[in-house]
Amino acid sequence: MSEESKPRYRIGYALAPKKVKSFIQPSLLNLAKERGIDLFPIQTTKPLIDQLPFDCIIHKSPDPEWRNQLEQLLVQNPNIVVIDRPEAIERLHNRVTMLQAVNQLEIANGFSIGVPKQVSVENPQSLIDRVASSGLRFPVIAKPLVANGTACSHQMSLVFNEEGLRGLNWSQPFVLQEFVNHGGVIFKVYVAGQHIQCVKRKSLPDISEEKLGVSENSVSFSQISNVTAQDQSDDSVEKLIEAAELPPSSFVTEVASQLREALKLNLFNFDMIRDSRVEGRHLVIDINYFPGYAKMPHYETILTDFLTGFLYHILPTLQRE
Repeated sequence: MSEESKPRYRIGYALAPKKVKSFIQPSLLNLAKERGIDLFPIQTTKPLIDQLPFDCIIHKSPDPEWRNQLEQLLVQNPNIVVIDRPEAIERLHNRVTMLQAVNQLEIANGFSIGVPKQVSVENPQSLIDRVASSGLRFPVIAKPLVANGTACSHQMSLVFNEEGLRGLNWSQPFVLQEFVNHGGVIFKVYVAGQHIQCVKRKSLPDISEEKLGVSENSVSFSQISNVTAQDQSDDSVEKLIEAAELPPSSFVTEVASQLREALKLNLFNFDMIRDSRVEGRHLVIDINYFPGYAKMPHYETILTDFLTGFLYHILPTLQRE
């Protein structure tokens, strides 16, 4: 097929201003254009029907009115392809439902995948009883139940004892997730369809039994993966990350591929740690929709490859159905 005869596709993107600033870079726009894709901004405050036509829509917007518009559009125009479906994304907005799919995965080759033990707490008055009945062991990480990308959803605390739990004073429902020693390194796995990339990042350092006994009741922080202990220098952290071995690519690919099928999502990442207690055991602690792809090396190429593959091969099939 000649360059002139190749189809061009219009993709509309509905993203929060911060996401637009980081993701919609000239390097992405230019590469996509070279590959036959034109990216157009969607104004979420204006009627979506008036902004058509689009062959495909990608989106991540906290505006509830946007979701209503998108769902109505899908009913009226079933041939418009949306990456991804709102009902599938909604599953990731709850820190209990987001991880349920992980326990359904079947991983071979001597490795296993799971999630840390956790419980949800709707009523702070029943907090201590919930922890006791669940068998949860300290330390635990307290996270808001709702994970919708807002500042409040990133409010987290590392809690060392019951006194720390009593001092949380959170008015919103939250989950308590058992902290597992994992060598101070977290693996962030980015997924864009069949394109998968795993990178290493710093995380909370391991906590010994001795340290647990003398620690303060709780420590607040904004994002788990960006916290480093005060007694660790930048150099030691960098050396720790550099020395950490990435999980085998075959294992990462298998987990990511099965998660993509189970979640029915194309654009997401998941945070995974290596369980220091069990050889070959890894735990998924969080899953995010449409993450910060711009932090990923060569993100423009990976995202453009995903979009072109999706549009050239999947879109025509869907539109013929």
